[in-house]
Amino acid sequence: MKIDRVEIYLVRMPLIYPWRTAYGEDASIDSVLVKLCSGDEYAWGETTPLKAPFYSPEWSAGAFQLISEQMAPRVVGQDIPDSADLLSKVAAFKGNAFAKSGLELAWWVMDAKMKRKPLHELLGGTKAEIAVGADFGVQDTVKILLTKIQGAIDQGYPRVKLKFRRGWDLDMLKQVRDAFPDYTFHIDCNAAFTLADTELFKKVDRFELAMIEQPLDHADLLDHAELQKQIGTPICLDESITGPRAMADAIKLRSCRFVNIKAGRVGGLTNATRIHDMCREAGIPCWVGGMLESGIGSGISIELATLSNFTYPADVFPVGVLYRTDLALPEVVLSSPGKVATSTVPGVPYEPDPEMLARCTIAHASVEPQS
Repeated sequence: MKIDRVEIYLVRMPLIYPWRTAYGEDASIDSVLVKLCSGDEYAWGETTPLKAPFYSPEWSAGAFQLISEQMAPRVVGQDIPDSADLLSKVAAFKGNAFAKSGLELAWWVMDAKMKRKPLHELLGGTKAEIAVGADFGVQDTVKILLTKIQGAIDQGYPRVKLKFRRGWDLDMLKQVRDAFPDYTFHIDCNAAFTLADTELFKKVDRFELAMIEQPLDHADLLDHAELQKQIGTPICLDESITGPRAMADAIKLRSCRFVNIKAGRVGGLTNATRIHDMCREAGIPCWVGGMLESGIGSGISIELATLSNFTYPADVFPVGVLYRTDLALPEVVLSSPGKVATSTVPGVPYEPDPEMLARCTIAHASVEPQS
């Protein structure tokens, strides 16, 4: 396909409830939307590294600027036959996986639309629905958390992820497990601990969690391998898996027993599917993570989660969980208890609502071929 124009939007979406983790608190989410135009066709992608570089070295305003000023000019006006060709045109930029994924995700949606197929069919998925879980950040009180967990169980969510940080750790877990002795939980540490906390994680073992997500440094593989030797609960890597090379190293080192795959973090769907396949061959189950995206990014995540080795419920949030009114239409909703439906239209069905897009946009750029 020939890329005639690239539109980039930096948007800010206020959350219903502050998102508190080990690295801080977000009252709103800054995200980058990318629209590719080719003839009469267009497609949207979304990449969300968050407002500040707490989760990764990237941040949304930086990704917006890099795509607008450096990456989009390298692809606009070009015929891009496949995603590998697109990635090769931005390969000179070191790292910056989130920025690259903004273009790459939109390319995949465009390709699916042009081929008149739902995105998951191009990716090799076959599911009509995928299972999704509920996530809860640090709450004002454990009582509030317990009420929210009960609400998630009542809606049929098959698992709950809990943020875990100093001061919101073992006592919180004990109260949760006492209240829900047989339910599936896992914790997300957001890289806030070190090997010096090994005894803490040995105590976590008694709560019989599905996994401990990213307990140690965001770039670490070696210490995670050592920690995994000393505890029984499976370690899940998130931030540390920045691409296929990091995944290959993690497999060699036996750094984890689960992997959270986020298309933005690894540079797009091409790398995400490759990592999925590597994990499948290594016997490591995966699940699709989220970055608190709008329905545009969530819709792409739904399609990715149809692949066979995504066996743990995904981080996809229906409308009303994070945002009172989502930026995208149609709204992402549960199709049955604890599940959301995959696309039945070419590409994905989710696009920005024009009124909401105008309300949320804080910066916009349009890139066309130089005459």
